Amino acid sequence: MKLGIDIMGGDFAPETTVLGAIQAAKELSCHDKLVLIGDDPTIRSILKREHFDASLVEIVHTSQVIAMSEHPAKSFAHKTDSSIVVGFKMLKQNLIDSFSSAGNTGAVLVGAMYTIKSIPGIIRPCITVPLPKLNGGVTLLLDAGINSDCKPDVLYQYAILGSLYANAVYGIGNPKVGLLNIGEEEEKGNLLTKATHDLMKGTTHFNFIGNVQGYDLSNNKADVVVCDGFTGNIVLKQAESIYTMAKERNIKDEYFDRFNFESIGGTPVLGINGTVMIGHGVSNIAAIKKMLLQSREVVKSELPEKIKEAFK
Repeated sequence: MKLGIDIMGGDFAPETTVLGAIQAAKELSCHDKLVLIGDDPTIRSILKREHFDASLVEIVHTSQVIAMSEHPAKSFAHKTDSSIVVGFKMLKQNLIDSFSSAGNTGAVLVGAMYTIKSIPGIIRPCITVPLPKLNGGVTLLLDAGINSDCKPDVLYQYAILGSLYANAVYGIGNPKVGLLNIGEEEEKGNLLTKATHDLMKGTTHFNFIGNVQGYDLSNNKADVVVCDGFTGNIVLKQAESIYTMAKERNIKDEYFDRFNFESIGGTPVLGINGTVMIGHGVSNIAAIKKMLLQSREVVKSELPEKIKEAFK
């Protein structure tokens, strides 16, 4: 298995991405190989400094970088020798089995949509984030930020995607799916959630348990929680702030520590023809390592193939 990574992507790249890749390489099997996509001399310089054998990885040289502040679509179209564009080309040509990046999220999404493309039948791909449960498990929240405005049929598909992901990667059998709302009652919510609830009620495509509320994200009521990307991103940012607040107040707690983005690493784009992982722009060494190891698990799960089968 070949796991590609955008070495030039992220606020602390390429230093952090190379060091994270080194840490991940130490835990991969002899059947797995990392493909480092970025500036060859810089990559080799860091590997040499860290006394890491460069022959253990594959290095693909690129001469351009898409900065975090650049316009996603324009930069993807014009910087054809950037690490992000080259990574997607390699993924499309099956030269790598996955592509991970902590770089310009917009450019990564452009690549996912227009290079790898959506699986037939998928209206809109989405991203999901695992939120820690008090019992040690996770609640998968989706969409976490790609699609701010959604229609009921899109949220219905998110429920299917989330269920497949929960089962294939997290091993959750018959995942419980909840619709994020302001109350449990069927008549609660706005036009979107009411219409979505009517669409999901009685479905046989997934295990729908009804509406769930914000405080249900940390208990065991649901395994998958569906919402539009606007709401999901607000929830995600609030969740990230919990770890920051606990750290600033010197609160030492195993549960709060699980809100640290290092423990998440990256999140896959669901609904596209390949495995693409998106990492946080401020990813550190531990987060990069986690993202790469997680990408291997997603590839092993054959998630894109299972989604294709479900949407035939």
